[in-house]
Amino acid sequence: MERVELIKRLRAWAGAALVERGGAVFLLDPGWGERERAQWAALAERTPPDWDGREGWLCIATGGSSGAMKLARHDERTLGAAVAGFSAHYGVTRVDATGVLPPWHVSGLMAWARCAWTGGVYEALDWKAVETGAVPQRAEGGFLSLVPTQLARLLGKAETERWLRSFAAVFVGGGPVGGDLLARARAARVPVVLSYGMTETAAMVVAQRTGGFWGGDDSCGEVMPQVRLRLDGEGRIWVAGESLFRGYWPETRTAGEWRTDDLGELAAGGGLRVLGRADALFISGGEKVNPAEVEMVLREVAGAVLADVVAVGVPHAEWGNETVALYPVAEQEAKWDEDAVRAEVAARLAAAKRPKRYVAVPAAEWPRNAQGKVNRAALADLARRAGRG
Repeated sequence: MERVELIKRLRAWAGAALVERGGAVFLLDPGWGERERAQWAALAERTPPDWDGREGWLCIATGGSSGAMKLARHDERTLGAAVAGFSAHYGVTRVDATGVLPPWHVSGLMAWARCAWTGGVYEALDWKAVETGAVPQRAEGGFLSLVPTQLARLLGKAETERWLRSFAAVFVGGGPVGGDLLARARAARVPVVLSYGMTETAAMVVAQRTGGFWGGDDSCGEVMPQVRLRLDGEGRIWVAGESLFRGYWPETRTAGEWRTDDLGELAAGGGLRVLGRADALFISGGEKVNPAEVEMVLREVAGAVLADVVAVGVPHAEWGNETVALYPVAEQEAKWDEDAVRAEVAARLAAAKRPKRYVAVPAAEWPRNAQGKVNRAALADLARRAGRG
């Protein structure tokens, strides 16, 4: 698809979320507050050095654990490569999809793009309505993309579980998926396909084949044909290939290979298993602690209360760092047996990894950045202040 046609179609779909400025196109979240819009404006007013306007003109906001906004640069070639890789990976020439994620979320963008490029049908639904069970009748087939939290909220309701089973595949990515959630999805016979990708890679670059989930595969699957992927000596994931972004606006383009912030390993069957963010690791009692492992155990043990739990390391005189778990609560805090949870966690995790404190955070104050990702730095600071109190 040529640039002019892509912008025309994007404008018709994304509406006011699409903003053109100085030859570049930006996808903005209408729900941003003043802080996020100020961050975007400061970036957008600049131009990449030696930029001719042809490469990396589509900018999608993303952010790491610090909450600082970045604008990942894509164009018709990177998106087209991602679509071609998806089609080849699943052996399809036409993609039909249902979307519950917005244009400014890369999974929402690419669900739409796969249909636009291949002549398929894209059905946009309101997530709020879907979450309540207001799902339309539909013929079987097609694809759906969800983040883990969305999948968790749709399970346990007869009408939404039937709706999920009507798809050929329900792609789940965008965050760690706990064993308890996977077990619930299998029990509900949802055709889950686990995947791994990010804004910088035009969504998924690793994905299971359809049906692999039913064979007991809990990895993210195989590398897709549009990219090359490797793990370095530290286990850090590196990505190269045609769907890789052109760099961050207004910086120069990225080199041919890009180092992610994620750690990974190869599962027994050869699939990629993502272990968590490298910059989130900390040392406690001389032992390296991976927060993703702690969080997965907590979700499995007490998912009803700790579904959105975050584990951080807080400086401690004896341990170096102590593990602290934080979780959001509504005004009426759910009742849970902390002693029972501690006992179960002790049976699963080494002493250094076990949370020494559990900190409840009012849901309204749970810190997320402009792209909906949890701001770990803010939570770590909150945990330190709570400890002093």
